[in-house]
Amino acid sequence: MKLTFFGLLLACISLVGCAQQNAIELFNGENLDGWTVHGDEKWYVEDGLLICESGPKAGYGYLSTDDFYDDFELTLEFKQEANGNSGVFIRSTVDGTKVSGWQVEVAPPGKDTGGIYESYGRGWLIKPDPEKDKNLKMGEWNTMKIRAEGSKITSWLNGVEMVTLTDEKIGEGKGSIALQIHDGGGIKVNWRNIKIVPLKS
Repeated sequence: MKLTFFGLLLACISLVGCAQQNAIELFNGENLDGWTVHGDEKWYVEDGLLICESGPKAGYGYLSTDDFYDDFELTLEFKQEANGNSGVFIRSTVDGTKVSGWQVEVAPPGKDTGGIYESYGRGWLIKPDPEKDKNLKMGEWNTMKIRAEGSKITSWLNGVEMVTLTDEKIGEGKGSIALQIHDGGGIKVNWRNIKIVPLKS
């Protein structure tokens, strides 16, 4: 009887852990339902992957979630096939191709992937230590995690913490999750397993 109770206890603990994750799949692997395209650059689904690619105008492009997310833990995977100058915006709004919010950088080697940039505002808020750039695997799948809770934001790349920033302005932000295509052309990035866990305050 004691063994049975112990087994049930372990199962309950496991279920609680799973419930705490409660991840929402932001990308269904089939289409762009739940997302809005901004600009003329290319966003499409192929072989279960979400792909962003520069178009003929080589301008900025964004793909934003229809829902807003305040406090959350976001995980996703990306693979840079060509010049991977992109990013993941949080608590952001997009008007045309002008974005207001904060970007966790996704970029080629040496370009501060994991750092936090405020578009049309203060610019770079924090960059990772240069030695952490070795955690980026260009041309391979990378896992990024972003945790935003109040005014504190932390980014991880392939399990390594890249930056942590506490910023009052970020804490006041409201908006969606958005992926970016930088201007300049020649960009192609694949995305998959985009999941978010809302955090309860």
